[in-house]
Amino acid sequence: MKRKRVLTIVAIGLVVVVAAGLYWFQPWKLWVNETVQEALPVAQTSESAAPASEKPAASEKPAPKEPAVVATGELISHEHATSGSVRILRAADGSLVLRLENLDTSNGPDLRVWLTDAPVLPGKDGWFVFDDGEHVSAGKLKGNKGNQNYTLPAGFDPAKYSSVTIWCDRFDVSFGAAALTKNV
Repeated sequence: MKRKRVLTIVAIGLVVVVAAGLYWFQPWKLWVNETVQEALPVAQTSESAAPASEKPAASEKPAPKEPAVVATGELISHEHATSGSVRILRAADGSLVLRLENLDTSNGPDLRVWLTDAPVLPGKDGWFVFDDGEHVSAGKLKGNKGNQNYTLPAGFDPAKYSSVTIWCDRFDVSFGAAALTKNV
């Protein structure tokens, strides 16, 4: 009777440990890809706010303007194989968008897109540096593949940040990162 009770307690403990491990590590994400394909953000024209009598005819409709490129970078691999490019774009209204293009990385638990003041170091040296200094979260990673846009907060100063990282907040490690080159 005592032996049966001990085995029951051990079995329950084992189930709890396995369930906690599955929740914490989420290993199935290594085989599940989430592809996001968002269009390049374009500037809004002031035409929609003009009175109907002042709007150009349909044949005269101006083409939407592409946003100005503020900074660019190429992703390198850290904890997981990662590739793609990043751009910070400024719309005509002054708002900023971080764009990930041709992103290809592993999926994982609690992935974030961060802009940081940390240098991008190759290999294992770069895995843990991004939470040491200043960083701004652009939000949860929408998908581990594709083209994605992240609206940056009002007042964001791109001059203060030198890199972008795909950051696993659960394990405090970079999946991949890009050094930003400012466009003048």
